[in-house]
Amino acid sequence: MAGPSQPQQGTKRERSRSRSPSRSPPRQRKRPGAAARITAADRDAARQRQLEREKEETERAQKAAASRGVHDVVKQHYNMVPERGREWRVTDSKIKGLRSFNNWVKSSTIQKFIGDERHINVLDIGCGKGGDLQKWQSSRKLELYIGCDPADVSIKQARDRYEQMRKRTRRDQRLFHAEFYTKDCFGEWLGDIPIIQQVGIDGSVGPGNAASQRWGGGGFDIVTMMFCMHYAFESEQKARGMLRNVAGSLKKGGRFIGCIPNSDVLSAKVVEHHKANGTVPAETNGAAESGDEDDDRPTFASDDEDDWDPETSLDDPKPKEGEGKGKKAEADGEDKEEGEAEEEGFEWGNSIYRVKFPGKTPPDGVFRPPFGWKYFYFLEEAVEEVPEYVVPWEAFRALAEDYNLELEYRKPFGEVWEEQKDDPILGPLSERMGVRDRATGRLITNEEELSAADFYHTFCFHKV
Repeated sequence: MAGPSQPQQGTKRERSRSRSPSRSPPRQRKRPGAAARITAADRDAARQRQLEREKEETERAQKAAASRGVHDVVKQHYNMVPERGREWRVTDSKIKGLRSFNNWVKSSTIQKFIGDERHINVLDIGCGKGGDLQKWQSSRKLELYIGCDPADVSIKQARDRYEQMRKRTRRDQRLFHAEFYTKDCFGEWLGDIPIIQQVGIDGSVGPGNAASQRWGGGGFDIVTMMFCMHYAFESEQKARGMLRNVAGSLKKGGRFIGCIPNSDVLSAKVVEHHKANGTVPAETNGAAESGDEDDDRPTFASDDEDDWDPETSLDDPKPKEGEGKGKKAEADGEDKEEGEAEEEGFEWGNSIYRVKFPGKTPPDGVFRPPFGWKYFYFLEEAVEEVPEYVVPWEAFRALAEDYNLELEYRKPFGEVWEEQKDDPILGPLSERMGVRDRATGRLITNEEELSAADFYHTFCFHKV
């Protein structure tokens, strides 16, 4: 028995030995100093390849960001802004004075133009996270509130805020009905939202529609647009799309209220910059928003035709011959002579806010054509340097008239305070909101916050 087993064991040992050697020569260990065999040229070539790879990755990222467009960049920004809650805003926020002041101005605008009617319908374009819901509830006049915003996360937070309000409302109190929709109100028609169809929206509003100017109108008493309309002035079609949604939603006599950056402030800063650099034309007096002697109405690219279909996307109208010539970027390219240096941008602000123009600005402070004048805005804790667009006031007012919207009121935030601070309702409200001290009546908002607030003005148009 032992005899036959021996060869088997020997076979196993042979197989074991046959697997142990590597099929390729063993890798020799480096001797000290072996790394020196890599030449300087090799290292430079490797680093160059790495830099090229990083450059390609950066370019791909930039192209991806550019392809998203300003709308997507802004949407992503506001989706990422955290909802910190009221307690944080009034205690720990670095800009709590500015927040209170701006909220008081919005409350003042709502109070001034909400009217005496009851059971009113409100359309809030750019409703964000629902920060104005309590302001509307305090009026005790709403029947219906529709909030629209392109940022889906913000819309979810607005719904959640409304549900919390509903849970806190006592049985003997009445809360308006509210619905919220993720919608680009500058690039899409609001008439495809069922509740807006039910209340009423007129798709034929606008220039060249005589029947609509006489009879047309929607079913909303108020359309509000707080701190967002400036995004519509990226292009003329977006601005007209915005106004078509606003005017189409409003009933005759309805009000369009909002807050936007004040183009007078922007124009004054631009002129100041060019004066400091000696680039203001001799014939200009530095006054912004002035027009021709015979006609101060701004010229728009589509004054002579406006036949695109409101039922389709408002952000993609039919192409017109030479349409791009009305855009600032392409106009700059046409006016720029070969070899001419690109104008450097400039910025201003303080420790809590900053405004920056990235490039060319009009030396006389008049933004024409009135679309596509981009700047970047930063506000501590709230806005991380996102792109915005100048809303030249006279151009906006003239454009609004094409949609049967007549100006009723316009005030910078500082003037609103002086006008309304002693109002029997808004005065005490300013104390409850922490805008001024109850005991002394002193304005709590500091100088830097007031400077940031002065960047804005508020307005009201009514539908005729």
